[in-house]
Amino acid sequence: MTNKKILILSSLVLILFSSFALLKKPKPVLYIIGDSTVRNGDGTGKNQQWGWGSFMTGYFDTTKLSVQNHAIGGRSSRTFITEGRWDNILKTLKKGDFVIMQFGHNDAGPLDDTARARGTIKGIGDDSTEIYNPIRKIKEVVHTYGWYMRKYVKETKAKGAVPVICSLVPRNNWKEGKVIRSADSYALWAKQIAEQEGAYFIDLNELVSLEYEKLGETEVKKFFPADHTHTNKEGAILNAGVVVKALKQIKPGNLKKHLLK
Repeated sequence: MTNKKILILSSLVLILFSSFALLKKPKPVLYIIGDSTVRNGDGTGKNQQWGWGSFMTGYFDTTKLSVQNHAIGGRSSRTFITEGRWDNILKTLKKGDFVIMQFGHNDAGPLDDTARARGTIKGIGDDSTEIYNPIRKIKEVVHTYGWYMRKYVKETKAKGAVPVICSLVPRNNWKEGKVIRSADSYALWAKQIAEQEGAYFIDLNELVSLEYEKLGETEVKKFFPADHTHTNKEGAILNAGVVVKALKQIKPGNLKKHLLK
């Protein structure tokens, strides 16, 4: 075979492989968004506190699905948006992706304090109020918790991705042997938005509370070394397991096929 023929053949092989690479679809992505109960600190457990999102990767076949935990401590459903974090996800969010979202722990804070200015108006209505944000140093229209959650769902679906709303994990607060739920506030509002907007829903507030009650108050206290909100590694792994078990039951899109057996 002449050098010219070899060169032509090599070029054809290169073109063929390039074509296959172009035809190969990118892996779907599971985006996880939320607060410190989903990803604590830098996600490495330096402070002995972990969020459940840090342990989700181990449940999936990551050769076929990418798991990205974008949750960050201190954020509410509002500030995850106003800081541009949601917009950054929207830039790459595509058809066939998934978004699991859990907010609520920080939404009850003040709307315009000088420390965080992260609160949202209670409820799921269309109420809004204009404030001066002393941190961002701008005027800002603040909406209800439900308004922000609705925004996440609608924009996820507009991209052809699948939204999954989680109610907030419970704190280590007990009364007469039972975990105190948020069943009349953020857990309820999360469920209502999921129903209204056609999103999948995982009632983590209830499901994790039931798991805690099986273990008992004394054992569960070991999950919370620093405060009543943030779990250690064992607590976060328990919570992640609850999320995965629920995903298997509700079957959002084709996510279940990417779960490891």
